[in-house]
Amino acid sequence: MSKIAIIIGAGPAGLTAAYELLDKTEIKPIIFEMSDAIGGLSRTVRFKGNRMDIGGHRFFTKSDRVINFWTNILPIQGAAAKDDLITKRKVKFPQESFQRKLGERHSEIIKSPDPENVDQVLLIRRRTSRVLFGRKFYDYPVKLSFRTLRNLGLLRSIRIFISYIKILVTPFKTENNLEEFFINRFGRELYITFFKDYTQKVWGVPCNCINAEWGIQRIKGLSILKAFTHALRSMYKKITIRSKKIETSLVEEFYYPKLGPGQMWEELARTIISNGGEIHKNSKLIGINIEGYSVKSLEIEDTKSGEKKVIHDFDFLFSSMPVKDLIFAIDKMTPTNVREVAESLVYRDFITVGLLLTDFKIKNRSKTKSMNDIIPDNWIYIQDKDVKLGRIQIFNNWSPYMVEDINTVFIGLEYFCNEGDELWSKADQEFIDFAIDELIRINMIDKDSIVDSIIIRVPKAYPAYFGSYSRFDEIREYIDKVKNLFLIGRNGMHRYNNSDHSILTAMRAVDNIISGLETKQNIWEVNTEEEYHESKNI
Repeated sequence: MSKIAIIIGAGPAGLTAAYELLDKTEIKPIIFEMSDAIGGLSRTVRFKGNRMDIGGHRFFTKSDRVINFWTNILPIQGAAAKDDLITKRKVKFPQESFQRKLGERHSEIIKSPDPENVDQVLLIRRRTSRVLFGRKFYDYPVKLSFRTLRNLGLLRSIRIFISYIKILVTPFKTENNLEEFFINRFGRELYITFFKDYTQKVWGVPCNCINAEWGIQRIKGLSILKAFTHALRSMYKKITIRSKKIETSLVEEFYYPKLGPGQMWEELARTIISNGGEIHKNSKLIGINIEGYSVKSLEIEDTKSGEKKVIHDFDFLFSSMPVKDLIFAIDKMTPTNVREVAESLVYRDFITVGLLLTDFKIKNRSKTKSMNDIIPDNWIYIQDKDVKLGRIQIFNNWSPYMVEDINTVFIGLEYFCNEGDELWSKADQEFIDFAIDELIRINMIDKDSIVDSIIIRVPKAYPAYFGSYSRFDEIREYIDKVKNLFLIGRNGMHRYNNSDHSILTAMRAVDNIISGLETKQNIWEVNTEEEYHESKNI
């Protein structure tokens, strides 16, 4: 390998870039990861035989290239999983899978694995999620069902209908912020009911302070009309993983690694190392030297020992680290305006509390069968304003193999905060007690059902679309001129992308190196192309 690529971050984007380089080029990838874990926010945390998904990661995409990438690492299940067997869930499993060895062109046909006997497998999962509002459950995405109308009440339902008709007649011609984006698609009344307070809980600022681009990237074309059309279509046609013309928020199935999302990235890391790549953990990028629009050297610090080293011998730099930190790692030759924009970029931080329970208080009253009669939800959005809790994950329902004892329930309580604020500043046990009290207040658990707990804090989890975000193009214009530097991934590009989009940014960066394409426009176009949102196969 005559050339070397340095990759900052061992999350989905960084690992994908390393794999693609090994698979398609003679360039050796060397990854530096600041933490001691693989997978970034998509990692799996192990806790006394149980596993936590940090943030909830559905493996769904409209890109065939990404699906093939995932299934080449972990093939799709060919037989029933533990909960499929217990609940007698009827699923059509593929009997054959295709796997291609790194560097080879052609795939081999293999027998699809049985998750009861093999760990390296992707499960086919049914998506169930709801909103808790006013201590009542609503389907998410919101369905115009009898139960929804009954929960809302006649007067509110009429107001929602009238406000939606009104916005259809007189919409905002220009969506200047996220509030106007929501109102244009759902009407003011439904926006106030289901979006306004929850979004402020997530981001810490009102919707009218957030750039509408967040909605364009995350919610895309979802609206009342599309939700209604989807409900009618799903009555006679199953909406599956391969349904490319369906909005992502409406897809009813997804893939999921048997042992949590981190399993995908741990498997990928093993493949990278066994094929000549390197991964160095606890290694933080603290200095970048740029000369003549080219990165010439890097300074790396060992976060445990404090030892520093300078690296000169490399040809390319891929960065998935927070772009704010990247700019301040560059020497002082960075333009003043670029540093000003970077300094005011905002991130939302994240805390999750894992609770191991003997029982979940709310039982399953839906038609969807579940293990141990617990509610079948993957996650529940907590809309009520009297608690800070944002979302509840039920790990049993993501994969039954995430829980050591299937007679217990393992859940995650998700909070959104800013580093240094009141929530973040609470001591670990104080925060756990606070979270437990909130869960009891909304009548989800009894205190005597708690077996154990764990807390995880994630700084800079979500790049925000306010602060100096409106000037982000000034950073992009400067960085894009640096020929051997590629920004990839969610934090690397300061875009709230899903993991499939992060993967695609890495793939395109490697494609550009192979083809000699100097412009980086196609990398920035990931998750902004309207064709991709609707039906395009990439």
